[in-house]
Amino acid sequence: MSFRVSIQPGGQQFEAAEDTTILQAALDAGYLLPYGCRDGACGACKGRILEGSVDYGKASPNTLTEAEKDAGLALFCCATPRTDLLLECKQITHSSDIPVKKLPCRVQRLEKVASDVMILEVKLPASEKFQFRAGQYIDFLLSGNRRRSFSIANSPHGADHLELHIRHIDGGAFTGQVFNQMKEKDILRFEGPLGSFFLREESAKPVVLLAGGTGFAPIKSIVEHVLQAGIERPMALYWGARNRDGLYLDALAKSWEKMLAGFKYVPVLSDMPAGEGWQGRTGLVHQAVMGDLPDLSGHQVYACGAPAMIDAARADFVSKCGLPEEEFFADAFTYAAEANT
Repeated sequence: MSFRVSIQPGGQQFEAAEDTTILQAALDAGYLLPYGCRDGACGACKGRILEGSVDYGKASPNTLTEAEKDAGLALFCCATPRTDLLLECKQITHSSDIPVKKLPCRVQRLEKVASDVMILEVKLPASEKFQFRAGQYIDFLLSGNRRRSFSIANSPHGADHLELHIRHIDGGAFTGQVFNQMKEKDILRFEGPLGSFFLREESAKPVVLLAGGTGFAPIKSIVEHVLQAGIERPMALYWGARNRDGLYLDALAKSWEKMLAGFKYVPVLSDMPAGEGWQGRTGLVHQAVMGDLPDLSGHQVYACGAPAMIDAARADFVSKCGLPEEEFFADAFTYAAEANT
């Protein structure tokens, strides 16, 4: 049995089978709703049900609370319809112009840029055109029907390769392979592009780019796209890490200040002991933004990092700095329960 799903305020409509999530049904119909992990962990796809009922699926209680359910919220990557639905979603675009593909790729570069960060560069097949938006991610397809998601760090302009920033996870089978066994010319398979994290180019608003750790990867893709496309918008990048090692491409980020008019880079360290000679900002990275930009009512924010950082930034920017909620775009790096297997 299938149900009619309608979206406000845009008026889009599509069909969703009772065993298909709202997100998947939207993607199948060519509509791109906000989403990230597709596993109920990151909260990027959280939206409001105005009319109708759903099965909430495997939504994590930490990501979707009972109070939020009572308020009409659901995770569209988990929820399946039980009736016709009317949903509220202000960030919806058409996705048919960039198809999702499953492709092989070949490892062409491995560079360890920090004690726990590896840059993995994979060559795309010459026979297949692969398109993506700056900021999107791919899933590596592994044995046993497992997937590992990583943001693309290079610009889409003429890309014949993909650059991924891989953080080593203790006990992680795939990240362990990347750090210890993987070598050049190895063959991998991936699916992509995925996700709704990309620069909204129809806006002229000043941009705040907020990165935590390897959340710098999609931010790098966006900045390189801006450089190559000649986009002129004021931009401020705040990159947070625990220590200097975490700012693994600090020199590159600094160079953008000379290459882009109106670009500002602010590194922020949260765990830097006194006496280490650090003269920069310290503390939580999103609080550094608030200190510099107490009024965000005229901005857009693009944030990528750990869920705790994303949640804190969204809440504080909206409630304390006046940022319109629909101008906060996020990609939360999450690890599913089986991520270390």
